[in-house]
Order: sequence, then structure tokens, then C-alpha cells
Amino acid sequence: MSDVDAVLAHLTAGHERILGELIEFASIPSVSTDPAHAADMHAAAAWVAAKLQHAGPFTVNIMPTPGASIVYAEWLGAPGAPTALIYGHYDVQPEDPVDLWKSPPFEPTLRDGRLYARGVSDDKGPMLIPIKVAEAFFAVQGRLPLNLKFLIEGEEEIGSRHLEAFVAEHKELLAADVVISADGAMWRIDEPSLTVANRGLAGLELMLRGAGKDLHSGRHGGGVANPLHAMARLIASLHDANGRVAVAGFYDRVRELTSAARADIAALPFDENGYLAQVGAPAAVGEPGYTTLERQWTRPTLELNGMWGGYQGPGQKTVVPSEAHAKITCRLVPDQEPDEVVALVTRHLEAHLPAGTTLTTRAADHGAPPAHIARDHWVLKKAAAALRATYGVEPLIVRMGGTVPLAEIFTRLMQLDTVYFSFSTGDEDFHSPNEFFRVHRLHEGLAAWARLWDSLRLAAVS
Repeated sequence: MSDVDAVLAHLTAGHERILGELIEFASIPSVSTDPAHAADMHAAAAWVAAKLQHAGPFTVNIMPTPGASIVYAEWLGAPGAPTALIYGHYDVQPEDPVDLWKSPPFEPTLRDGRLYARGVSDDKGPMLIPIKVAEAFFAVQGRLPLNLKFLIEGEEEIGSRHLEAFVAEHKELLAADVVISADGAMWRIDEPSLTVANRGLAGLELMLRGAGKDLHSGRHGGGVANPLHAMARLIASLHDANGRVAVAGFYDRVRELTSAARADIAALPFDENGYLAQVGAPAAVGEPGYTTLERQWTRPTLELNGMWGGYQGPGQKTVVPSEAHAKITCRLVPDQEPDEVVALVTRHLEAHLPAGTTLTTRAADHGAPPAHIARDHWVLKKAAAALRATYGVEPLIVRMGGTVPLAEIFTRLMQLDTVYFSFSTGDEDFHSPNEFFRVHRLHEGLAAWARLWDSLRLAAVS
């Protein structure tokens, strides 16, 4: 039996124990956006630190930031081998709406080979995997095949607000050859995949104000502007009739896809009707001239995330409301910049403001440029080999429509590339009720991470 086979056997023997630890971890309601969960956030950070300390002779520290603490650990006992910085996050999304959960969101429940709990797929299950793989290597070999550093943050679900400053301040501590992210998710459950690009993010909130207070709609209706009507017109102006963003300058920096890139995307096994059935949508819509995958992965978007105002209780209340509110986010592609996009959208809103209203805007408290990694990156090749050995098929090369701020931060501040190596999949309802993580993906992830690290043992850094 080879060294890695012995590690794999050790991991297999520990499957039930590791699942039990994930259940324990997912029971902690570490919701980063809600101050009421501050104690739970501290508990989650302490739980992660304890697991790393138990895994082997790591140096482990819980390092405070102005927000949630970062758990840092390192073991540098493999001279001549590469150093990988492992990224993950212990914070989770809010559980709302609770009444749509089939089982309590922080009481992890096994059903049909799936573990249901908030945060179990994003990112507690995938994040626990490399910790347990490190434990297995120390248990079997007494050492790791490469040098490891762990950075586990608690603010990813609120935009990694303090990660950039932390990285900038601790460049020497975090020095590595590559970042391997346990966050990110694979494309689909039926094909292993590696992600080579993700979109960026920019957002803003706006308020329209009409009269100084809510007014009786019989006495004042037809005489003053209704901010809800005005908001509907203003939001509608952001796209043309075909679905293309109508904001002047929005597409100026966007790189057009090469014919080769379009051919690569077209060659992927994507069933559009199956996708529509999965999400419950009657048809695919969006920017003309591009396929659904091209629009989701390689084109910028502008989405209305919420719009509200006026009376929303039972029955009727006949008022002309004084205010209307909306939240907008844009997904960005190379070479768009978040601040510039927010400025362009704000300028459009100001230019199209309906009469009788005033506009107030506020940029979202976080944004992120897009990021990518070269398809021939040396660690990406090793990751593909590890997936091939685990699943018996060649992994697909895909892109991500969502945003993971860490990749761009490490590229810009430390010239480090990020390889996404998560074993959650896009259908596991993260951020939604009934989030789940497939138990077999936990086991497959343990095997693939072990194979990846073993293959990096003698890798030449390039």
C-alpha cells in the first residue's frame, strides 16, 4: 500500500466520525450579518481553531479584525515542497424564511444521503475536508506532503469586509505558492469540474422621496408624485426592451469573448430545458446574442434584488407613500471596476429621475472585481488529476457566475493564484431554505484533497 493509499484508508475508516463532526459544526448558528449571533461567531471560530489544533502540530491563532476573527494555522515542516494557503469561511447566511425549512436550519438532519442545515454546503462541509485530510496525513505519516497555511475567515457572507486589510497587513505571514479555496462549489453533481473564472460584484441602494410624509390617496392622489410609481419607471429604464443594460458606458470595458472561448462553453454538456426545470423558470431570458451559459458566466448583469415602500400589511391603507426603496447589484467581468460601475449606474438614475421626486443613493458596503486563473496553471493541472483519479472521468473546465472576493484580493496584493477545490455543487440550495450537502461528496472530497496534496509533494513551482 502506498503512502497516499494508507491515508485514504484512514479517511475511509473515519467517515462516520467526520460526518459527526460536520453535524456538530453545522449546529453553530454563525450568521455573520446579524449582531445577535456574535457569540455564535466566536464559538464557530473557536471550534475551527480547536479542530486545527487537534489535527496535528499546527501553530494556530485566532486573529481579531474589526469584524469577525480570522483563524490562522500553519505547518512548515516540508522543506523543498510547495506552500499552499488553504482558504475557507465559517460564517453562514441567515436562515430566513424559517417556515420554508423542512427541518430546523441549525439542527442538522440526514435525509436520503443528504445532510440538511444552514451553511453545511456553503462552506462548512467543504471547509472541514482539508482539516480532516491534514489530520489523516499526520496520523498515518506523521507529517504533511507539503507546507500548509490555513486562513479561515468569518465574513465571506457579508463580502469579506476586512479580508483585504488583513491580507495587506500580513503578507509575510501568508506568503505561499498558491491559494487553494475550499469555497466556490462545482458546477453540477453529475460531472466533476474546475472553475477558472468568477464574476465581480458592485451594488447600491436607492431611495426615492416624494412628499414629506405619507398622504391620503383620495385627498392628494393625482396631485403629487407617487414614489412607488416613479421607482417602477426608474428601474425599468435600466434595461432596454431586449434585456440589455441601458446604462451609458456600462459595456465600455467589457472584453468580448474569443471564438475559441465561445466554442469551449458551447461544447459543455448543458441541457437548457433541464436547467429551466431545475430552477422552475418558464424560459431563459437575457442579453441578446449570447447563450445562457455565456450570459451567466462571461457577461455583466444588473439585477434588482429588492424593491419596497408604502403599506404592506393586511387589507388596504389608501395612501400615497412618501418613500420607495430598491437594492441593485451588478455582476462584473474583466475589465470592469466596482466603483466605476456604481458611478455609471448612479449617473443613469440621476438622469432619468421622474419629476416630483428626489433621489438618494448609497453604494453597497462591499464590492469585488472579477478574477481568473490560467487554464494551464501547474496546481490546476494537479487538481484535475486528483479529480480524475477520484471520479474516473476528465473534469470539466467551467466558470462561475457568482463572486468570491478572495481570489482577486490575493492576486492583486500578493500575486497569488487561487484554485477552487470545493465539493459542494450549485444545486445544494445554499442561501436558500433546505440547504444540504451530499454525504458522498464529503467522502469524495476527502479522497481528492488527499490525492492533490500528495501530488504536490514533488511539484516544481512555476
